[in-house]
Amino acid sequence: MKRGLALASAIAVIVTATVAAAAPAAAAGPELGALATGLTPPLKILALMTLLSLLPALVLTMTSFMRVVIVLGFVRQGIGVQQTPPNQVIVGIALFLTMFTMAPVTAAIARDAYEPYSSGKITEQEAIDRASTPLRSFMLRQTREADLALFYEAARVPLPKVEEDVPMRIVVPAFVVSELTTSFQMGVLVLLPFLVIDLAVSSTLMSMGMMMVPPSSIALPIKLLLFVVVDGWNLLIGSLLRSFT
Repeated sequence: MKRGLALASAIAVIVTATVAAAAPAAAAGPELGALATGLTPPLKILALMTLLSLLPALVLTMTSFMRVVIVLGFVRQGIGVQQTPPNQVIVGIALFLTMFTMAPVTAAIARDAYEPYSSGKITEQEAIDRASTPLRSFMLRQTREADLALFYEAARVPLPKVEEDVPMRIVVPAFVVSELTTSFQMGVLVLLPFLVIDLAVSSTLMSMGMMMVPPSSIALPIKLLLFVVVDGWNLLIGSLLRSFT
C-alpha cells in the first residue's frame, strides 16, 4: 500500500514536470515556478485535477506501456485468436510490466522530488526539475537519434550539448515515434513464425486438393502448440524486458 502511494505520487509529479517542461522557453509572462507559487489553494487543486485528467494519456506516451501493449497485440494477431487473451488481460499485463520497468524511474522521482517536496525541503519548481531528470533519462535511452533530430529540426532550435538541455516538448514526441518504430520491429519478428505456419498449411491444403477447408482451422492449433512448446510467453516477456535495459 505504501509503495503504491509512493508510485502514484511520483506519477503525479511526472505529470506536473511534463506540462511544465512542455511550455516554450521563450513564452512571455512570469516563470512557471513563480506562477505556481502564487496560486491560491483552490486554484492549485483545480490545476492538480486538470493534470490528473491527463494522467492516462501521459502514462501511455511517456512510459514503456506503449511498446508492451502493441507487441502483445501483435502476438494475439499472429496466433489468430481475436479475443484470447482478452483486451483486459493484455492491458493488465502491460500495466504491471510498465510498473516493473518504470520502478527505478518512479523510485528516483519519489526519493529526489516528492519526498523532499512533501517535507517542505524544496520548492515546487525544484521538485519539478528533479522529477523531470530521471524521466528524461529513461525516454532518451529509448529514443533514436534520428527521431530526436527530426523534432529539433522541426522546432528550429539548436542541438543540445548535454542531456539536461533537451526539453520535454521535444523528448516526448521523439520518444513516442521511437517506441512505435521499435514495437513494430518487434511485431514483425513475432509475426514471421506464425506467417510461415500459415503459408505452409495453405500450401499443404492446396496440394491435397482440400481447398474447401479453412486454413485457419488447421493452422490455429499448430500455432498454439508451437507457442506452448517453445514457452512463448517467457520468451516474449523476457524480450520485452531486455529491450528496455
